[in-house]
Amino acid sequence: MGGLFFLYGQGGCGKTFLWSTISCSIRFKGGIILNVVSSRIAALLLSNGRTAHSRFKISLVINEDSLCSIKQESPLARLISKAKLITWDEAPMISKYCYEALDKCLRDILRCLYSYNAHLPFGALDDLIDFVYPDMLSNLSVENYFNDRAILAPTLDCVADVNNKMTTGLPGQERVYLSSDSVCAEEENIEFELDAFSPEILNGINCSGLPPHKLVMKVGAPVMLLRNIDQTNGLSNGTRMQVRRMGNHVIECKTLTSNKAGSIVLIPRLNLIPNNETLPVRFQRRQFPIIMSFAMGINNSQGQTLSKVRIYLPRPVFTHGQLYVTLSRVTSKDGLRVLLQDHGHLEDNCTMNVLYREVFESL
Repeated sequence: MGGLFFLYGQGGCGKTFLWSTISCSIRFKGGIILNVVSSRIAALLLSNGRTAHSRFKISLVINEDSLCSIKQESPLARLISKAKLITWDEAPMISKYCYEALDKCLRDILRCLYSYNAHLPFGALDDLIDFVYPDMLSNLSVENYFNDRAILAPTLDCVADVNNKMTTGLPGQERVYLSSDSVCAEEENIEFELDAFSPEILNGINCSGLPPHKLVMKVGAPVMLLRNIDQTNGLSNGTRMQVRRMGNHVIECKTLTSNKAGSIVLIPRLNLIPNNETLPVRFQRRQFPIIMSFAMGINNSQGQTLSKVRIYLPRPVFTHGQLYVTLSRVTSKDGLRVLLQDHGHLEDNCTMNVLYREVFESL
């Protein structure tokens, strides 16, 4: 659940042996552990040990206003955010300002993640999987398990965070599909656009209705269709499906919604052109027209009826009627759970309900 623990004892009692055992256990399971120490010599005793100043970019000249030189979304920031455990040996041998600098740094790095907890030391991460579907991993083989279950979130960033977390926790071998992106051949400024927008820049563009450049799939995972392929057979924008097999050119899925629920379908790669007017250039992405759908945006959930809904609100909803749409997706209150996080000035267990004032004028 995240936390802060102290281990102490006299020399020779087995502290280093315990650290080494924990390190091996976590790494054997594919997790990341960062071992740091206060002094250079002690770093040699731990697996991949580093001094705290080196690992966390702490200034050698330290005071109460010092900060760690780690930028959000940098490789080091991503490494720290994915770590299962950070151990700090010989902790009393270093200034308290080092810990205060690290505390400020980790809170800055982790506050963008769904599992950030402002009330725990260093913004420790909570386990979101326990909130959403604590029985998911043991029930994947149950027929129609995902048919009437969904996690709803207000923004695309929140949806992506939850989907990435759930996909990582899903057992089985993952497969990565990369897209092929290119600028659309149009008459105006074509030469300039071809020079200015390299494939690497196009690969980094993400927007609503467009699958990511890097699509990570696992058998058993729920996905959502992003295009109308065959509406007669239930393959329209918003159709939820479950992955059965993954090929080089097609992905075999079973539909979970619409009047064709249970049908086996093959999803091919398509040339997709986003119609988002805020993009600097028109381009096409050749990719499978699906995204992971453990979680979905609130707008995508309209018209769906579900028996179990988990609502994740790391921040209040921001559009008129969003909260009503979210709460009304579930058939009974027994199937509804809401997770509120870091809502600032609001009281505990409260969130904002955004409505146009005009709604109340005639009451």
